[in-house]
Amino acid sequence: MNHNITRRSAVTSLGAMATLGFPAIVKAQQTVTLRLHQLLPAQAPIPAKAIIPWAQKVENASGGRLKIQLFHSMQLGGAPPTLFDQAKDGVVDITWTILGYTPGRFNRAEVFELPFMTGTNPEASSKAFQEYVEKHAAEDFREVKLIAVHTHGPGLLHTKQPVTGLEALRGMKIRGGSRVINNMLNKLGATPVGMPVPAVTEALSKGVIDGTTIPWEVVPALKVHELVKNHTTFAGDKGFYTQTFAFSMNKASYERLPADLKKVIDDNSGIETAALFGRAMADGDRAGLAAAQQAKNNIVALDVAETQRWLRTASAVESDWVKEMNAKGIDGAKLASEARMILAKYAR
Repeated sequence: MNHNITRRSAVTSLGAMATLGFPAIVKAQQTVTLRLHQLLPAQAPIPAKAIIPWAQKVENASGGRLKIQLFHSMQLGGAPPTLFDQAKDGVVDITWTILGYTPGRFNRAEVFELPFMTGTNPEASSKAFQEYVEKHAAEDFREVKLIAVHTHGPGLLHTKQPVTGLEALRGMKIRGGSRVINNMLNKLGATPVGMPVPAVTEALSKGVIDGTTIPWEVVPALKVHELVKNHTTFAGDKGFYTQTFAFSMNKASYERLPADLKKVIDDNSGIETAALFGRAMADGDRAGLAAAQQAKNNIVALDVAETQRWLRTASAVESDWVKEMNAKGIDGAKLASEARMILAKYAR
């Protein structure tokens, strides 16, 4: 499935080598090309500072026997919500995607999207999410070889009109990136409009939405700081919300690799890879904030008391989620408690 496997030999043909009984040499010289597909432009923080460096590291660690062919901005077709299935079904070998684009599918992982759940350091939150998934949500990813999961930094509001308090949000059409975030916006009095992040620029420019929920990280790539002039941040050590991401590999593509190349993938999977993506998000947050400041935009910092009002109003989202999970035979309250314990461990 989309594997381009070539075997290099200097003088002797493959057939002759096999005849002479050199299968081990052939296998050692095997080169495998893996196609990696994702939704953002190559210059966005996650491709530039996580995906591309990861691919280079894998290629170097394999001595050049693994080649990662990169396809950015949905170049291979399909819409962003299809990316997880593209990896699962072997349309491509590896994908990076946003879990909230397929609502109701990643039930156990969804807990990290709850309002004011994660901290403000995306590297710490990404490590926590990786551990949480390995311990409590591996079932959600059974259909793929999971390389890593991660979060972004604290989510915030970017709006055409300033949001200086809860009342100012009411009636605004705000893009939400997942069903949990849309439910949160609804509880807070906004009109949620669901769409993948690449659609935000056009939706803002055409007036389809009045604002969007995204972290600072993606602001420059989407030109959000040029399309809106107001950004609302929150007090305290918890982010307003977060979205979750998966870096996944087709199972058959992984299983076909020889043992030493499997080890290269394994060595570049897990918590340190989650941390790499978290650091890329943190770097992107700094650049996005700087872009808004350079544009002399209005950055509203809600105080502790006002942030608490939002937290109290949004807390009903967690109650809804726990009930939904319980109806599916999943102990939602226990998962929320486990998530908080793991997050606290990495926040130290």
